[in-house]
Amino acid sequence: MDPNSEEETQQPEVLDSNSHTEDSTELEISEAVEHPAKVMRVGTMMKQLLEEVRSATLDEASRGRLKEIFDTSVEEIGSTLTEDLREELDRLVIPFDEEAPSAAELQIAHAQLVGWLEGLVQGIQATLFAQQMAAQQQLAGMRRGEIGPAGSASGDQHGNYL
Repeated sequence: MDPNSEEETQQPEVLDSNSHTEDSTELEISEAVEHPAKVMRVGTMMKQLLEEVRSATLDEASRGRLKEIFDTSVEEIGSTLTEDLREELDRLVIPFDEEAPSAAELQIAHAQLVGWLEGLVQGIQATLFAQQMAAQQQLAGMRRGEIGPAGSASGDQHGNYL
């Protein structure tokens, strides 16, 4: 058909940057961390352990102890996560064999966990930043009179309230 025809002209879709889709809200809710301070503490401990593993010569007993600490840390982190994040963590963390792992295996496992935790923390920070920006935009809109106290446009209000 003729590109200038009015019947074929499509209007561009207007997206409201303040609106959240149901999927994005579900994603934020489903990827919540119940105890972020605990995740931060365990993550900091794991990062420190990784540095120690890199610099120290480990005998079999110390490698066995680090394996126990790693396993306990994964359990502790898992207890703070929602089910979808716990499942992701379980898929990524491969359990050690019964014998003490090598120093290289410990380094890899610790680095993997620390990297995952850092990504989790960055995700939390990004979510908090987005929430803060949305709240600031809402407050600025209220100050400009775009949004009334009940969330309606100021033009919809009839009369003054004391």
